[in-house]
Amino acid sequence: MATSNWTSSPTQTSCKEPAPQTLGFLLLENFTLFSLASAIEPLRMANQLAGRELYRWFTLSVDGGPISASDGLQVTPDGAITMPLALDMVIVCGGVGPARAVQREHVSWLQSQARLSRRLGGICTGSWALAKAGLLDGYETSVHWECLAAMRESFPRTVLTTRLFSIDRDRATASGGTAPLDMMLTLIGREHGRELSAGISEMFICERMRGENDHQRVPLKHVLGTTQPKLLEIVALMEANLEEPIALEELAAYVDVSRRQLERLFQKYLHCSPSRYYLKLRLTRARQLLKQTSMSIIEVASACGFVSTPHFSKCYREFFGLPPREERLNMSPLRPPVLPGQAAGSLLLQPVAFQPVPEQPISAALVALDQARGEPTYASVRLDH
Repeated sequence: MATSNWTSSPTQTSCKEPAPQTLGFLLLENFTLFSLASAIEPLRMANQLAGRELYRWFTLSVDGGPISASDGLQVTPDGAITMPLALDMVIVCGGVGPARAVQREHVSWLQSQARLSRRLGGICTGSWALAKAGLLDGYETSVHWECLAAMRESFPRTVLTTRLFSIDRDRATASGGTAPLDMMLTLIGREHGRELSAGISEMFICERMRGENDHQRVPLKHVLGTTQPKLLEIVALMEANLEEPIALEELAAYVDVSRRQLERLFQKYLHCSPSRYYLKLRLTRARQLLKQTSMSIIEVASACGFVSTPHFSKCYREFFGLPPREERLNMSPLRPPVLPGQAAGSLLLQPVAFQPVPEQPISAALVALDQARGEPTYASVRLDH
């Protein structure tokens, strides 16, 4: 996980109540509506639970005209990218076919935002636009797994990862689906505290907040294609038999190959031995059970095919770097460390360099906040600042 280097601006440290942070969501053609909602809804709920406007947001397109989501619905954005907005952060919302959706105007505008020291982000396949603009070179970046291979080929200077989301210095990127929700919860928690992000999670019936160390589960068939049916069948057998692992000789016999052939297949295409891959599947499943259920460590060990708790703990520590008990205790996301000479802050609170602009248009955040005043949860979370 990358270390951030943000600082608070003078106005934010001197005022009792910081000014609302303004985010611009740049919509690409065929963007994923689900991912956009996953990013905006936590901001709305943060305002509601705090009882004041912590965040405001605007949706943007190149010309301000209606733009189609991947499900065919048309969305009319708040305005064009030429709107004179004092943005703290720009998040690109991608979806289907990002290579076709990114236009020259997108690239030029994003580069101009970077020159203004604005924070940049991407959700679903929005990272493609930032990479196309050369704004992710050397940055750890998350993108939907369908786009991983193409991005590695097209943008070799971008440090791609299978993490659900990545926060690296002044960049924040998330894969698709609900991953933007986890990313925004992390950013909100860093800025306004764990109590607020936990409250938002409860409002959305979110059982746990996933962190930067959680990864996407990339389907093996997407990695291998259809060229290795025997290997796909063996992995499917492994995944279906985690509680009572099958011996490698039996796995090989199921698909009519020798154990030596089986080992060669795994080394060539998965870069590890069959036993190591099987262990990884079992430990990954154990991690899910530890984080998502109340099962005891003994029960988790048994459910994942370990004959003894000490052996399970040893394997878990070697693989993940900490024992199962600590994994369960450290589930709550922590504030990032403050480096020497830095002030505590958030990615959304980094100083922004821009010229004075005309009076800002009304954000949908104010409308939503006004409508929420009658909700029982309005102003239910007290903030320290």
